[in-house]
Amino acid sequence: MTDLTFSPSPGAAPRSRMIRAQTAYELRTLLRNGEQLLLILIIPVALLLLFSSAPLLDLGAGRRVDFLTPGVLALAVMSTAFTGQAIGTGFERRYGVLKRLGATPLPRSGLIIAKTLTVLAVEVLQALVICVVAAALGWSPHGNPGTVILLLLLGTAAFSGFGLLMAGTLRAEATLAAANLVYILLLALGGVIFPLTKFSGGVRSVLELLPISALADGLRQVLQHGAGFPARDLVILAVWAVLGLALAARFFSWE
Repeated sequence: MTDLTFSPSPGAAPRSRMIRAQTAYELRTLLRNGEQLLLILIIPVALLLLFSSAPLLDLGAGRRVDFLTPGVLALAVMSTAFTGQAIGTGFERRYGVLKRLGATPLPRSGLIIAKTLTVLAVEVLQALVICVVAAALGWSPHGNPGTVILLLLLGTAAFSGFGLLMAGTLRAEATLAAANLVYILLLALGGVIFPLTKFSGGVRSVLELLPISALADGLRQVLQHGAGFPARDLVILAVWAVLGLALAARFFSWE
């Protein structure tokens, strides 16, 4: 006679499956948020369309779209990895979402990996949309795609570190205000939509050290001018990435 007795086998799902499930949840949540979509997709595309089509600013020699597209790609990285992540994580921390996740089998490292994969997935979507729009406006990129990917990854690491640092140390309302303020300031002062040559020498030297300036300039050097390896911009981004991630790891509070 066949033994039909079943024995329970409690236990957590494999770590990879938990990370996939959390990543899918994070991605669905982000894409359903109208404010986040405005920040990460609509604003960058609107800026690209507006300043490429209308001569509102002097962007120097060459086609306007060739100057603007790298800057808008840099802005898209900042909006997702820094502003969006800081605000979203800040409110998750305030409402106890992170604390509850900490009580599940999903390890903290798994949550961080899931959030990172979500940021990268959104950035791929942003890059595709921006590049399609730019191509329709006549953009023809140059340079090594590998260098472009390296710049984007270092920029993502730098902005993610400081976004998590802000979300993990400030109150949610303060994070919301500070993240949006930083977004506006870096949009205006980071060489995204107009050259930093508009500033005087001393101010320009300081602004060139900002992560958004280094990312925008590095992408511009490769995609517009065909530079092989913008070492200075890569070093600046690497320093910001190490600093931001180290500070986030040291001071981030989950509750």
